Amino acid sequence: MATAQSGGRAEAVPAAPGVQTRALAARVLAGVVGRGRSLRTELATALPRLADGRDRALLEAICFAALRRCTAYERALGQWLQKPLGPRDGELKGLLLAGFAQLDALAMPPHAALSATVDAARALGRERQAGLVNAVLRRAQREGFPAVQPAEAWPAWLQARVRHDWPAQAEAVFAASLQPAPLWLRVNRRQYRREAYLELLAGSGIEALATPLAADAVRLPVPVPVASLPGFAQGAVSVQDLSAQQVADALAPAAGARVLDACAAPGGKAAHLLERDPSLRLLALDVDPRRLQRIRETFERTGVGATAQVRAADAAEPAAWWDGEPFDAVLLDAPCSATGIIRRQPDVLLHRRAGDLEALTTLQARLLDALWGVLRPGGVLLYATCSILRCENGGQIAAFLARTADAQLQPLPAALGHADAGGRQRLPGEDGGDGFFQARLLKSGG
Repeated sequence: MATAQSGGRAEAVPAAPGVQTRALAARVLAGVVGRGRSLRTELATALPRLADGRDRALLEAICFAALRRCTAYERALGQWLQKPLGPRDGELKGLLLAGFAQLDALAMPPHAALSATVDAARALGRERQAGLVNAVLRRAQREGFPAVQPAEAWPAWLQARVRHDWPAQAEAVFAASLQPAPLWLRVNRRQYRREAYLELLAGSGIEALATPLAADAVRLPVPVPVASLPGFAQGAVSVQDLSAQQVADALAPAAGARVLDACAAPGGKAAHLLERDPSLRLLALDVDPRRLQRIRETFERTGVGATAQVRAADAAEPAAWWDGEPFDAVLLDAPCSATGIIRRQPDVLLHRRAGDLEALTTLQARLLDALWGVLRPGGVLLYATCSILRCENGGQIAAFLARTADAQLQPLPAALGHADAGGRQRLPGEDGGDGFFQARLLKSGG
């Protein structure tokens, strides 16, 4: 029996993997729901503590399911507990949410889910509350959960914006955003043709489907651990959503072009461009130096690092990093509200605030203006976000065109989604892809 620190106290954590997985899930959910932390960050800390890949997969499944159904589970707790849980009960609440997710969304065998979750209460040093956990989970097993509409998971202000921007599609957006995302793969064409890689998957017993919407994309109806994918460690494939893969087609730089990926981490889009054309002279920037390692790891695994530069810099301040040689193509995958990828980041609905949009749209406009200056006449800038809000997408592009005399919109194919202010918007779940916006801008004078 090992010990771990939590909140300044030592506690026993049993070696039983099932119990440890539930205890870690409680801590992750406590951090996300109770302390406003990022799900991605919390999982990055918790996952390495589990040696077995199956336990890591279960931890992720529990946390995602609990957050997607958090509205119903919170409502149940409000009805079933005699008094609300206090600020010091974050781990207890997280454990109850984890237990609910196992019984409900994941439909796990009740006996195993209850037993391991109750034991996890003891592992977390909450022996006196193990009985409460048992009683609440048994009630959930008997009664089920309150009916909740998908839209109720969205903050009222954000729900109203989606309804305003996409009145005919809003309900579908709410529903799709709470569904698990499929696993999309990008085949590295420097190693395999897509058809050849599909044969490898079939030989490994992994069902996979090609799509005409992106030349390198493969969709797995049933997700599998990436370690089980043929050649994954050697860079044969990468995990990348359909919408993100279509960026390479939308930007379409000429052979040997000088390309800037202005907000590049974790590096997937830049790697895709280099997989398609190793002759590109590509500079990958990111404002956060800590994220550069992710880019380098992506480049190294996919085998494209030799032809790319990686640099920490604020793309909105070219005077600090630009050498004066204009770029032929610029990719601006701008910081945004992430409202198109809630199915992959369900904590967005807990953490996003109305005031965030003003700061984000101001930053997006600042980046557009700054990067336009490093683009040569005749060059192309692709503006992209994983947002579905028009203030960040079509509205942002319309405002840029109004103040930029030498900017012209270029049409993008219908395969990228709905026509919107001269760009293309895919909404969550359409064609199986994430919500994503793209607009292609030509700088006149070339």
